[in-house]
Amino acid sequence: MSTKRVVLTGAGVITPVGSTIESFWNSLLEGRSGVRRIQCFDPTYFSSQIAAEVLDFDPHKYLTTKEAKKTDRFVQFAIASSVEAVRDSKLNFDNENRARIGVIIGSGIGGLQTVEREHKKYLERGPEKGPGKISPFLIPKLIANMAAGQVSIRYKVTGPNFAVVTACATGNHSIGEAFRILQRGQTDIMIAGGAEAAITAMGFGGFCALRALSLRNNEPERASRPFDKKRDGFVMGEGAGTVILEELEHALKRNAHIYCEIVGYGTSGDGYHMTAPDPEGKGAAECMRLCVEDASLKPEDIDYINAHGTSTIYNDRVETAAIKMVFGEYAKKIVISSTKSTIGHLLGAAGGVEAVACALAIEQGLVPPTINLENPDPECDLDYVPNKPRKMPVRVAISNSLGFGGHNASLVFKKFTP
Repeated sequence: MSTKRVVLTGAGVITPVGSTIESFWNSLLEGRSGVRRIQCFDPTYFSSQIAAEVLDFDPHKYLTTKEAKKTDRFVQFAIASSVEAVRDSKLNFDNENRARIGVIIGSGIGGLQTVEREHKKYLERGPEKGPGKISPFLIPKLIANMAAGQVSIRYKVTGPNFAVVTACATGNHSIGEAFRILQRGQTDIMIAGGAEAAITAMGFGGFCALRALSLRNNEPERASRPFDKKRDGFVMGEGAGTVILEELEHALKRNAHIYCEIVGYGTSGDGYHMTAPDPEGKGAAECMRLCVEDASLKPEDIDYINAHGTSTIYNDRVETAAIKMVFGEYAKKIVISSTKSTIGHLLGAAGGVEAVACALAIEQGLVPPTINLENPDPECDLDYVPNKPRKMPVRVAISNSLGFGGHNASLVFKKFTP
């Protein structure tokens, strides 16, 4: 069966370093960290006290007061990034067949803020008095599929509509599945990505209990340091990243701006552990191998990898080993960076935001740096673009996402040629 070509024609982000494409991209290139001491709750008694929060977000820019009251913060992020992506794409839905437009936006955790707030109200009232004070919007606010649902409702689009929940691989899986739907010719347009807003006392405390977070509380801007020997854990972030994917002929007919083409998608499972990656990197390697094969490319065609690069001891070593496993000696020639060094780890939103970074790297011929890489880990011995951006042609880029549960997803983006 012949497959359709798929291009990326719009992008929107809500991130700790900017909520426009320009501010986000400039922050990445300049290495301006979005990590600060936590402001949304008092972290004094937590082992880690730093995160990458979205501090300037106003939901009323995108939602009425009534709508904002009925949506969790992660859904608000998803709506906002989707609005920005649609605006960037210059789509006019009145000119489109809305049954040929779908939405896949996932979240790794969902409405944790809502769960905590409503549970607190329940306990304060007293369990013996029943659930009378619980909001009737509790369930529709907290469920992870509501980001996709609310975006589809906003635009009244009735094509495929669902949510992926694969922890930190969610954004990549969402975009990959949207890509497949377009390849099969089921739709003309897909709105895809991820959203997350889990920096709450319980959410953050859970990661503290896992001992997964950086304890560099006195130097928050230097805490996220992928591939550095002195890394001590990841920095939790929040936000959303949404892309508009279109079938090529549809995009050309409306004279859309094309950032790049998406040409490959690979998935795999580690089958190893709830939170730790397979120490040999076999799952991550298989995922990358499959996406390169799916794109009908050779390993030496790859110019850039936007690494999962979390700044944890195990992930960075395992991902490095996986890259070597797939690319062999050529791995030393591939340019690799982790944008999580600047914006932290956005969990289920990471893949959506990092897809935008890959698209911009291809379009502008600039690779964003891995900041805070001062003392390279001897086991992480590839080219990670330390501290300064690199100007170079980027013809093909891979984006890696690896999630708790052993979920792996890789995407291949390519410079568009007619």
